[in-house]
Amino acid sequence: MCSSFLPEDHKKKAVSFCRSHLFWDLHKDYAGGFKRVSEENLKAVCIYARNQKGVLKDIAGTFADNNANIVMIHLETIHGRSEDVFDELYIEYEGDVHQENLVNSLHRLDSVRDVIEHVSFSDIYGKRVIIIGGGAQVAQVAMGAVNEADRHNIRGERISVDTIPLVGERTLSQAIDAVIRLPRVEILVLAGSIMGGEVSRAVDRVKEAGIPVIALNMAGSVASHADLVVTDPIQAGVFAVMHVSGIAVFDIYRVRGKKF
Repeated sequence: MCSSFLPEDHKKKAVSFCRSHLFWDLHKDYAGGFKRVSEENLKAVCIYARNQKGVLKDIAGTFADNNANIVMIHLETIHGRSEDVFDELYIEYEGDVHQENLVNSLHRLDSVRDVIEHVSFSDIYGKRVIIIGGGAQVAQVAMGAVNEADRHNIRGERISVDTIPLVGERTLSQAIDAVIRLPRVEILVLAGSIMGGEVSRAVDRVKEAGIPVIALNMAGSVASHADLVVTDPIQAGVFAVMHVSGIAVFDIYRVRGKKF
């Protein structure tokens, strides 16, 4: 991890620093942030292997040998019907790959028990809108976001809406910082009555990582740190989905700093 050598109080800043600077030069856009690596044409497999040392190394090497570039990996340990313990590895990858050859190569590994091909998460759930804050406000923002996402998904897009109602400065700031580590997040909406302090600093870190932030018009300093401030929670949800949509004309960077 990029921050493993740093003191604990510096690790939060290091996470956003590494993420934003990793893509900065290669994917600049006109707004001064970065565009993420394309998630189009990704393939995915789920691999079940024995839980033992070196398994991840062997599997990653097999992908490389088959000209597959891993772009996402999720590993979870599961218990079988007996006392056996297995690793479930979900991997998304790109490249000019002969799928059948890759699957056969994975099956030849002694540790691998099964390989199942899947459609990638980006093709199923698509771009993610994250809504965090007080329950009543989160529900209203989600209403606007879900209604707008429905219009786009009917036309073939994939936009999903994730919510979590939370209270407390520490709890909120931790959740906001964690948004940086979530896959496929395109925008964050903060919905509440009052937010500030460490929450505002977490918002700055999210923005530095290339994720735009919409905030409801609320008490506290968060509104002055967000890219866009919206009074109507339903409209805030609509704006969020319109921004991440590939066919809508709304762009949050064109109205950055505005209040509606």
